[in-house]
Amino acid sequence: MFNRLILKELETWAAKSNRKPLVIRGARQVGKTTVVNQFASQFEQYIYLNLELTNDRQPFEQFSTIETLVQTLFFIKNLPFTKKNSTLIFIDEIQEVPEALNILRYFYETEKGIAVIAAGSMLETLFDKNISFPVGRVEYKVLRPVSFPEFLEALGEKEALQYLLQIPAAPFTHNRLLQLFHTYALIGGMPEVVAHYSQNKDLTALSSIYDSLITAYIDDVEKYTSTASQVQHIGHAIRASFSQAGKRIKFEGFGNSPYRSRDMGEALRTLEKALLIQLLYPCTNVQLPLLPDHKKSPRLQVLDTGMLNYFAGIQKEILGTIDLNKVYQGILIEHLVGQELLATQFNALSRLNFWVREKQGSTAEVDYIWPFDGKLIPVEVKSGTEGKLKSLHLFMDLAPHPMAIRFYAGEISITKASTPGGKTYHLLNLPYYLVSQTEQYLQWLKTQIK
Repeated sequence: MFNRLILKELETWAAKSNRKPLVIRGARQVGKTTVVNQFASQFEQYIYLNLELTNDRQPFEQFSTIETLVQTLFFIKNLPFTKKNSTLIFIDEIQEVPEALNILRYFYETEKGIAVIAAGSMLETLFDKNISFPVGRVEYKVLRPVSFPEFLEALGEKEALQYLLQIPAAPFTHNRLLQLFHTYALIGGMPEVVAHYSQNKDLTALSSIYDSLITAYIDDVEKYTSTASQVQHIGHAIRASFSQAGKRIKFEGFGNSPYRSRDMGEALRTLEKALLIQLLYPCTNVQLPLLPDHKKSPRLQVLDTGMLNYFAGIQKEILGTIDLNKVYQGILIEHLVGQELLATQFNALSRLNFWVREKQGSTAEVDYIWPFDGKLIPVEVKSGTEGKLKSLHLFMDLAPHPMAIRFYAGEISITKASTPGGKTYHLLNLPYYLVSQTEQYLQWLKTQIK
């Protein structure tokens, strides 16, 4: 079981006195159904409905009143209606009956005692204008690929996980944790891939899984296109996204295509709604609030770094490296750090952000900026000496605080760095495998610099 963090989120949701139905969003194959099935063990009764199945779909298609619907669900699953307040209802593949999403509001309004979770893909794109989202009547969580701590748990690396979670991690654990992180960097965090590797430890057997994943995504997204040209645009956008991941992109001619900016922009935004990619627009400010500049070129983040490695053909390069920053011009590890930063964020509005300063003769870019304690903390992913962190220095010259993070292949340390402008700040140097613990290490940094 490697869903510890999201299970805690679900437990918190279930305990709320004014609980709303929960919609779990996430790309296909990230483990939404598995997570809810595990969570269901905490309830006396569990009703699982898959709206791809005719018998499960019919009650929602023939919906008249919420009372009749609820009684029907208990009846067809042969469960006593008298125990409804100790029951979890899970509506899977809810996109198959668009009206079912709006029905969730009635559970909140008249059946608050029943815990209701729904899951589906492409939710924003497949509802017509006559079917609205039940705004204010449901809650949303996003499920993403497996994080490094969950990867360790899946592999049975209990000792490694225990030491990883200690703040600060003991120095003698460094080499082993870095070695395990290299394996995670190679195969990524898709649950099916992780589960297969944990059982078989066979890297060569994973190719067919990556192929089937990408085929399933193309088939899934194409279901909801209305024209043949849109099918072509989206199919190209999915395939090309893995070769362009981690880079700043332009919509016009994306992926060496003949397609116009408008067509590729629409296709990429569709993939973003499906949570297959994220378009990261840069920020130019060094203080909250985060204000991405949509006039500038976005950077492309795909769902999973393991899939990036496979489709970009860089797996052998990873196997032979001592520092992930030397692979794929540093794009691989920058992308994986972003994936890890997102992995522990379950809110629907959680996003990655990065910083740029684009002035004539003085261009700078910081890999990520992380909101913490009312501040924007710059995050760089780079090996080498502090003197090479030029963009970070420029950010810190403008920032109203003295804290920054650098992820690299070395060990944990806190150093005092100086900008060309003469400002001194505290640089928290963390090994790559600690990205998932960023928030905890920033708290630790505060105690150290006091």
